[in-house]
Amino acid sequence: MAEADSDLDLENDEAEWPAEKPRKYDSGAADLERVTNYAEEKEILSSDLETAMSIIGDRRSREQKAKQEREKELAKVIIKKEDVKLIMNEMEISRTAAEHSLREHLGNVVEALIALTD
Repeated sequence: MAEADSDLDLENDEAEWPAEKPRKYDSGAADLERVTNYAEEKEILSSDLETAMSIIGDRRSREQKAKQEREKELAKVIIKKEDVKLIMNEMEISRTAAEHSLREHLGNVVEALIALTD
């Protein structure tokens, strides 16, 4: 009778454990999901990059246009040759830098010199 009880115990133990499924193809779906997610993220990042680049390009073109307009306005300012020579000699800078400083300060030599010393 002891043998019969031990046989029953073995049979009960086997009944509690489910049969193992082959795990050969289980990871394939997870791998495919990871690859798909990676591709989608890369696609999103590239579209974000394109959008950012176009925004930066637009901003640069606007800044360039504003700079050109500012230069046109400054070119209209009348400056004296003596003032340009004075600033060139005192500050030891090029003619274009001296002219630019004078034009920015509407021909006022004192303001141009002060701005150059700051």
